[in-house]
Amino acid sequence: MILQVNSNDSAAMNLALNNATNVTQYYKDLGEHVKVEVITFGPGLHMLRNDTSPVKARIEEMALSTPEVSFKACGNTQEKMQKAENKDIPIVPQAQVVKSGVVRVMELQEQGWAYVKP
Repeated sequence: MILQVNSNDSAAMNLALNNATNVTQYYKDLGEHVKVEVITFGPGLHMLRNDTSPVKARIEEMALSTPEVSFKACGNTQEKMQKAENKDIPIVPQAQVVKSGVVRVMELQEQGWAYVKP
């Protein structure tokens, strides 16, 4: 499942994390495997910024307790923020930077992944 986060809204970020937790627990209870990828871009990149994330502690905890959930940060957005803020934009160590968050969503959808925008 793809969870898209593209707003700098802590309620939306927490909702995405709740969705990820609920989906993984649902499939765990069935004895089935599921993969969830939280993909951030635009203002949603703040979710995975090491310096501004309002949900950093939850991401750290989920990375340890829920390995089925992975986090992707849009490299295009990171570059634009670096230029706008004239500084490096650090990403939480639990996340991986991809070239384009939108393209990542498209690629996973082409592979049959379900798409959810909390």
